[in-house]
Amino acid sequence: MIRKILQYIFLGLAVYVSVVFLVINYYKDDPQAMIWQDREAFNNRFIGNLGLEQPVNIDVVLDTLGSPDLTYVKKRADNTVVQIVFYRTQLVKPDGITTEDECTGLLFENGVLTLWGPGARVTFDKV
Repeated sequence: MIRKILQYIFLGLAVYVSVVFLVINYYKDDPQAMIWQDREAFNNRFIGNLGLEQPVNIDVVLDTLGSPDLTYVKKRADNTVVQIVFYRTQLVKPDGITTEDECTGLLFENGVLTLWGPGARVTFDKV
């Protein structure tokens, strides 16, 4: 009798560990479905892990972070498309409106990430 109970406990633990492993490794976070605090933290974490060692395409950013909160596009005289997208990363004023000072900007030139952070907006304005 005790042996059968232990088997059920072990089986239950094995199923639990399997489900947790699958969720952690294969469940993709959906920023659109997150509450705003979780989305800010998710955006912050992703942007904080960006680097220029490997070129980052805008499609990768859009697939991971979802639609940007704000976006602007310009075309230079040499036909280079410059786009800046803003993702909310910090709450400044809880008024329900997302503004640039609550976001981190990511600057893309022809779809490739070139700069992010406060300098992205300044560089975009100079284009």
